[in-house]
Amino acid sequence: MTAHRAAGLPLTGIRVIALEHAVAAPLCSRHLADLGADVVKVESPDGGDLARHYDSVVEGQSAYFVWANRGKRSVVLDLKSDEGRAAFGGLLQEADVFVHNLGPGAVDRLGFGPDTLRERFPRLINCAISGYGANGPYRNRKAFDLLIQSEAGLLSVTGEPEHPAKVGISVADMCAGVYAMSAILAAVLRRERSGAGAFIDISMLECLSEWMMAPAYHQLYAGTQLPRAGARHNMMVPYGVYRAGEGQHVVFAVQTAAQWARLCGHVLDRPDLVGDARFATNELRVRNRAELEPLIEERLAALGAARATELLLAAGIPTAAVNDLDGLVHHPQHEARARWAEAGSPGGPVRVLRSPFNIDGLVERPVAVPGLGEHTDTVLAELGQTIPAAD
Repeated sequence: MTAHRAAGLPLTGIRVIALEHAVAAPLCSRHLADLGADVVKVESPDGGDLARHYDSVVEGQSAYFVWANRGKRSVVLDLKSDEGRAAFGGLLQEADVFVHNLGPGAVDRLGFGPDTLRERFPRLINCAISGYGANGPYRNRKAFDLLIQSEAGLLSVTGEPEHPAKVGISVADMCAGVYAMSAILAAVLRRERSGAGAFIDISMLECLSEWMMAPAYHQLYAGTQLPRAGARHNMMVPYGVYRAGEGQHVVFAVQTAAQWARLCGHVLDRPDLVGDARFATNELRVRNRAELEPLIEERLAALGAARATELLLAAGIPTAAVNDLDGLVHHPQHEARARWAEAGSPGGPVRVLRSPFNIDGLVERPVAVPGLGEHTDTVLAELGQTIPAAD
């Protein structure tokens, strides 16, 4: 076992070759690295992963790149050259997992399509992440996060009634990355039993569509397009952000009859609402939200946000702060649980949030964000490669 592999981590001894860019595949392979895999990120000599250049906010480096690529080793190869492709084949020869999300058909054109890889490397777990999957009429379409959010109907339920909005993070990419990681782990386990590798075909559209199924069932079984409800829930009432006067807000969620009764009696000071036939069930409250929610906000405005939050907590109503990003990075729960750590990077030490796996006894290894091609010579030497990387 080479020195860079971390003893005691669940994926120690698993080598991952990542031919990736942007978010979906990099997040997948970063989480594999979090669990101990040796992730070798293969980048092009003309700038590498396009996410390296999104911005320079983190000590001269891109926020997306720093977040999704720590713990990996970067190798630069010119895959347009015979020498580069031969070296890449050598990397795959020693790999357990190959994860990639280049444009449609790009990996096949390089000579590393699924049939070729299955024949050459029968134990390799080959995970392809694409917008729409390996077949079907959309297979050759390029895809980015917003496009998939739109195709999956997410924009139809997100935003204000007359104004669609994208989710403020790359949720389609992240969704696909996490499903890809889960499928890879399942394939690794299956290989332990069967000895056979696998081809994993991850479609961003299919992954995000899975997350859209609760609203989709309203369409399937009620013929209903759920309305956009802004920062409130479109299937539960009261649930969301409510005005509390003087430009302040509170956020809370009612999901049970007991919570509804406590909200009416202990917060709204309207126990009569419990017996109001218009609001007897969640389904009725959703139907009659235009009558109910102004009553709620009227009472919250009289209380003010601080007092309303006190009463909500005392009544056992799930509630939370309406945080901004400063509230996130200084969150007292993160501080109490020591969630922030430091990682090396070409620009100097950077703060990173510890991975959320929280497996009992798991000791995290020191990690760093790799510079472009930083590990080319080391990795090729480990594998006995004599073909140099491109300049």
